[in-house]
Amino acid sequence: MDEAFYKSLLDSMADGVYFVDMERRITFWNKAAERITGYTAQEVLGKSCADNILRHVDESGRELCVEGCPLAAVVQDGRMREARVYMHHKLGHRTPVDVRATAMRDVAGKIVGAVEIFHTASERINVLDEIEKLRKEVLTDPLTGVGNRRYAEMRLEECEKDEKEYGVPYGILFVDIDHFKAVNDTWGHGVGDKVLRMVAGVLDGAVRSLDTPCRWGGEEFVVLCRNISQEGLRALGERLRMLVEKSWLDHQGERIAVTASIGGAISRPGETSDDVVERADRQLYRSKAEGRNRLSLEE
Repeated sequence: MDEAFYKSLLDSMADGVYFVDMERRITFWNKAAERITGYTAQEVLGKSCADNILRHVDESGRELCVEGCPLAAVVQDGRMREARVYMHHKLGHRTPVDVRATAMRDVAGKIVGAVEIFHTASERINVLDEIEKLRKEVLTDPLTGVGNRRYAEMRLEECEKDEKEYGVPYGILFVDIDHFKAVNDTWGHGVGDKVLRMVAGVLDGAVRSLDTPCRWGGEEFVVLCRNISQEGLRALGERLRMLVEKSWLDHQGERIAVTASIGGAISRPGETSDDVVERADRQLYRSKAEGRNRLSLEE
């Protein structure tokens, strides 16, 4: 069987697959890798996986291409590695993927490179499936693909009802892109739209299955978090802030990156969802007043 057969076989897989040599230069990139990352084989072949392409980060924001790279470790000792990482997508956002890195050996058993197999993390249930059933054109923000304000308000009503009837707490995180006007003024509204889609992609990929990310308006998003504690809300908010900061767009040879200010609040017994929204909004303005690119929660 020739090389073309094996390439066709790998291209038919649902998982992303790529090969690297001993210098971590990419030597093969299958169709699923193109679909999951947005990068074509032509764009990545011959480049190092750390050359501002994939740039994996872990839950803590550590850049694995700089320290702790699974592929580099596999090339060194030949042992398989598995990890949950956030991979940089061509559109700018971070995509959660489960990866497995394995050594490639020649007929003599010598390590000659490594192969990484990856797929989109299945832990998160995409809320857009539900939105599709509920008349997508009415409840989805057409630019970013996440829920719109109307959908957010519907879910807020449900959260308030669950809290009153069953005592289930919920949290709200407002996420506002810092200095977004400067992005539009400097790069144009087309790039501004791409930044909005990038941030929406970060939120949609990083929240829990119980959470609902929506565009509240302009450059402001909201994440509705059912059945969450203060500690859980803080951890989620900080993860979102970090992942926005670690994401970027490539535009005409320049990197465009943004940060986000985040404010949040947890529901209290007997109050309305409007009350929680107001408290979370105050925390958002606190984050802005204290220097931006930070998370503020009521203590």
